[in-house]
Amino acid sequence: MQFNHFDNGGNAVMVNVSDKDATKRTAVAKGFISMKAATLELLESGQVGKGDVLGVARVAGIMAAKRTSELIPMCHTLYLESCSIDFKVHREHSEVEAVCTVVTSGKTGVEMEAVVGVNVALMTIYDMCKSADRAMTMHGIYLAEKHGGKSGSYVAEGRRYEG
Repeated sequence: MQFNHFDNGGNAVMVNVSDKDATKRTAVAKGFISMKAATLELLESGQVGKGDVLGVARVAGIMAAKRTSELIPMCHTLYLESCSIDFKVHREHSEVEAVCTVVTSGKTGVEMEAVVGVNVALMTIYDMCKSADRAMTMHGIYLAEKHGGKSGSYVAEGRRYEG
């Protein structure tokens, strides 16, 4: 496999997408934050002193996805046509799952935007709940699916909570 973010001299470059056709591109990323059951109860009941944790985390994740090219050096600046962050509470694991879905019409994919959105949403949950639980862990962040572009579709299989 050859990585395309390097030129023949081994120098880092931004991939040239000028000859590619613009197509609809969608990416979905997922990730989890584990916490104490008592912390999850505070979050669900709205008792966290900093406010609506999931509401703030949703906005933070969307804002981050929109600014991915400012964070990841070789990412292209993209116009996002849609970006959403959804949350699923898994009480049996004392976890919150974040799901970021990003859509654009362009010459390059939105996988990194979806992954960045999930990461920042999870970090925001951590920040807002850390006074109750500094031992929270973010984990299992992955690209769940992508559609569009030259490489077509990809769907991750065998992950927790899929189905």
